[in-house]
Amino acid sequence: MKVVDVLVLGAGAAGMMCAAIAGQRGRSVLVLDHADAPGKKIRISGGGRCNFTNLNTAPGAFLSGNPKFAISALRRYPPSRFIALVERYGIAYHEKTLGQLFCDGSAQQIIDMLLAEMKAAGAELRLGVSVDAVDRIETGFAVRIGGERIEARSLVVATGGKSIPKMGATGLAYALAAQFDVPVTETRPALVPLTFETGMLETIRPLAGIGVDSEIACGKVKFREALLFTHRGLSGPAVLQISSYWREGEALSINMAPDTDVPAWLAEMRVRHGGQSVVAALSGLLPRRLAETIGQMAKVSGRLADLNKGDQQRLIDHIVRWRVKPVGSEGYRTAEVTLGGIDTAALDSSDMQVKACPGLYFIGEAVDVTGWLGGYNFQWAWASAWAAGQVA
Repeated sequence: MKVVDVLVLGAGAAGMMCAAIAGQRGRSVLVLDHADAPGKKIRISGGGRCNFTNLNTAPGAFLSGNPKFAISALRRYPPSRFIALVERYGIAYHEKTLGQLFCDGSAQQIIDMLLAEMKAAGAELRLGVSVDAVDRIETGFAVRIGGERIEARSLVVATGGKSIPKMGATGLAYALAAQFDVPVTETRPALVPLTFETGMLETIRPLAGIGVDSEIACGKVKFREALLFTHRGLSGPAVLQISSYWREGEALSINMAPDTDVPAWLAEMRVRHGGQSVVAALSGLLPRRLAETIGQMAKVSGRLADLNKGDQQRLIDHIVRWRVKPVGSEGYRTAEVTLGGIDTAALDSSDMQVKACPGLYFIGEAVDVTGWLGGYNFQWAWASAWAAGQVA
């Protein structure tokens, strides 16, 4: 039988970070993961360069049943602290857009950094092991893996959500929550491409591969980023962002020329280039295939000068207020994160500990705190892990 102060389940971003922090406090730490390598989601993140944080991190960039829950951890462990760690290891990085920080090199550098921090803190890592059972005992918790029993004063669950199962995602966090009577909010795929019914797909499928700058809205929520047409529907940063807010039955409004006063542009084009075809004119504003499709959807053709007021309005609406109604998403297979999770009402925001079960902690993606696209979810992983590591 092995006895440790802190047992961490999950060798992802949050798990490794928490193990290092707890170990730095002199705690004996063991990290278990069923995968054959640590940090698999880190390795594929950011196109292999790991968008490890966002300079604009603030509570408003996170979705949760309790929007104030994340404030404590995020304020005490802001992006600047993780950036300082990255710089200490000499990892070169750059800001891409909107405060997103990426490694200049490989995401493996972040994994190696976390492993080095764990090693320096004396934390042990075991891979390729599955948890068979977890029990509450007088001194804390007992975990069985195969024929071995491991006892720990503190148990930190950092096994993530359901997103990207090919990377090893499981529902272990939710199963353990159920076992210890910790409520879980509804979970669903987030930061995920959206799909459409057959009729709409037939219209937009020829546009697969085309990307445009856009402003996309769902209700009162808007995002200004790139949109990408795919064979299944819509993707790109703007769509992934809005997917966290979209619900079945709701329509999206898309502006595909957010930097242009389209009514004024159209009026000027009709005066100066009235003999030009609608598609030719639109091709100066949008990719030609998209221009052709918009003309077809708006049922507008011919010369600009020949457009009546109704034609003009339909054309404008399809450019700046194109309304589409997704029927679903690509699901957890491609979702970057899981929306929802361990109910924050059951956790202490200062240390991520379950209020009704001292010594049990949930951190990272497993918790009902979901960030926007662009490094926010990694920052939540670092911050929540640090908060738990200070106490566990």
